[in-house]
Amino acid sequence: MSDLEVKNIVLGIVAVVSPDADLSNIKGDVRLRDQLELDSMDFLDIVMELRKRYKVEVPKEDYPRLATLDGCVEYLTPKLVAIAAK
Repeated sequence: MSDLEVKNIVLGIVAVVSPDADLSNIKGDVRLRDQLELDSMDFLDIVMELRKRYKVEVPKEDYPRLATLDGCVEYLTPKLVAIAAK
């Protein structure tokens, strides 16, 4: 699974959680919550969608690693690759 595919997965989930968000100019190194005005419940919804759709478990202590789009891609790529290989 490529970085671009993981990025699209994350953006697809964000689009469901926050349908009014403008995803056209998302910067990879800026916190998603700052760019999209996501609150803590929106963030938890993103984590829950990852678990529901892709069986990815994200422990609470790893939440900060998902703060930016780049961080999401870095953190999720090996997890999604491992799940796909099963």
